[in-house]
Amino acid sequence: IVFMSGLFTFCSKRKHLLMTLLSLEFIMLGLFMMIFYYLNNIGFEMYFSMVFLTLVVCEGTLGLGILVSLVRFYGNDYFQSYINLRC
Repeated sequence: IVFMSGLFTFCSKRKHLLMTLLSLEFIMLGLFMMIFYYLNNIGFEMYFSMVFLTLVVCEGTLGLGILVSLVRFYGNDYFQSYINLRC
């Protein structure tokens, strides 16, 4: 349910960069819960889930860094304004 609602938000709210980053984090949270429950039921170590969480945190900080730099340079977080600047 968490994964599907995050995927729906990612597909429907593509106007703002912040909303896409939040929905990606929500998707990653759903994936983490699925991986955690799967590994817990099988009886494996939780090492992979910790590596996955580390990569998710790195992805989130990089996304927020890009968001801050884009807001500083362009003044907003709309995707449409970045597409118009490239053409």
